[in-house]
Amino acid sequence: MVDAPATELLTRLRRREVASSDLVRACLDRIEALNPTIHAFLHVDREGALRAAGEWDARYARGGALPALAGLPVAVKDIICTAGMPTTCGSRILAGWVPPYDATVVSRLKDAGAVIVGKTNLDEFAMGSSTENSGFGPTRNPWDPERVPGGSSGGSAAAVAAGMTPLALGTDTGGSIRQPAGFTSIVGMKPTYGRVSRYGLVAFASSLDQVGPMARTVADAALLLQVIAGRDPKDSTSVDVPVEDYPGTLPRGVRGLRIGIVREAFGQGLQGDVGEAVRAAAAHLGSLGAALTEVSLPSIPYALPTYYLLATSEASANLARYDGVQYGLRVPTDDLFTMYTRTRRQGFGSEVKRRIMLGTYALSAGYYEGFFLKAQRVRTLIRREFLQALDAVDLVLMPVSPTVPFRLGEKVDDPLQMYLADIYTIPVNLAGLPGISVPCGFSSGLPIGLQLIGKPFDEATVLRAAYAYEQDTDWHTRRPPVVGQSRSQAVAEVHKRDHATTPPRRAPKRGAQTRQRSSRKSKKARTRK
Repeated sequence: MVDAPATELLTRLRRREVASSDLVRACLDRIEALNPTIHAFLHVDREGALRAAGEWDARYARGGALPALAGLPVAVKDIICTAGMPTTCGSRILAGWVPPYDATVVSRLKDAGAVIVGKTNLDEFAMGSSTENSGFGPTRNPWDPERVPGGSSGGSAAAVAAGMTPLALGTDTGGSIRQPAGFTSIVGMKPTYGRVSRYGLVAFASSLDQVGPMARTVADAALLLQVIAGRDPKDSTSVDVPVEDYPGTLPRGVRGLRIGIVREAFGQGLQGDVGEAVRAAAAHLGSLGAALTEVSLPSIPYALPTYYLLATSEASANLARYDGVQYGLRVPTDDLFTMYTRTRRQGFGSEVKRRIMLGTYALSAGYYEGFFLKAQRVRTLIRREFLQALDAVDLVLMPVSPTVPFRLGEKVDDPLQMYLADIYTIPVNLAGLPGISVPCGFSSGLPIGLQLIGKPFDEATVLRAAYAYEQDTDWHTRRPPVVGQSRSQAVAEVHKRDHATTPPRRAPKRGAQTRQRSSRKSKKARTRK
């Protein structure tokens, strides 16, 4: 039951085939069984979740109209404020801090009937690409517990992949939803900057942060985005642009859509089988009726240094508030200045300290113009190139990450190599555009993600293209070895299906965007197990 998509679970709830309390209890039991290994959750609210589920069961019994997520379990990344539930940001400096209010996205989840089961692990203050920077220990990848789940939303990604929850919220500053989604074979979407409220999101880099959905399927992600999207008067950066019916637009398919494959994204540094899988996914979209072309974004090689000047500069300012005075950790000393320094020294981890120092340096009087302002100009150039490309095409396509998930500890001593894990996602944040990661294959049993990027506030087209691809393949139906089978069995199954170049097709559904040529039918018959 807990491995079913959210849309299916909601149907069963509405038909009274399953009770919310049974579903929530099953998720809590899965968390109890797997969290000691995976460490996806930092806090689990078993009592509160079961109480809320019981209330929804009573509402179902009374009948009448119910909200979109009534009785459905959802997890929240632990950098999003939740009233009465700890919010640590994965940092020792906020250990035990309980916010007095809900973030807007959490309020919208609750209004929609979601049952919050707990808070998920992350890189400290969302600074990282592996969830190894958490002050409370790393999260492990359900596909191989010796490897990372990506970051910084690695806890949310691992929780969804392992069936601990059908839905989760993540945040994305430089790829922190899409990269872990790609590393764990789930769907993760970064909406357009301003599409979703940031009120109650603890800031890392305020001009880049965005909250988004993480789910097992594109339809689930569309459903969750529908709930959280929209203008919020509490967040001046949220934009009053109409929110489309995302689930309703999914069946439109890709016929007639123009998709641009980014030339610069398939060069040096891209793992060979990752590139093959992504190109095969592009060809698959072409077979469904999309028009494929090549586009150039010549400035994206400069996105990484640009990001690490701008994001660290904003972090340097945002994290100045953590001083041991108002909340969180306080190291007692005889004078105020020493209390500040010792609290920050003991409370912050090494990566957070590194980024604060980088940002402070970039903002200093002697380097502000040469580093920070120059980075702002490059950011403008990158956004301009994306928008010019998107004048000619409807979507841009490239990999999510240059490699499959790497081993725990493999890159912790080499920050540059760690930063390169986000080389394909960071440009999208700098441009403020919507992007999605959808499963597109495996390499030796390890997931590969396809990234689709759209025009500002055109999440609907991004979702519909991702849905068309997903529904004509079955990558999203795979479950990691930690859920029900051994790793050797999972690897053997993947190799049987030729992981990269021949994506397996699902049986066509009535009305689906699937061609019915006899040659394709015979090919499906040969590859179907």
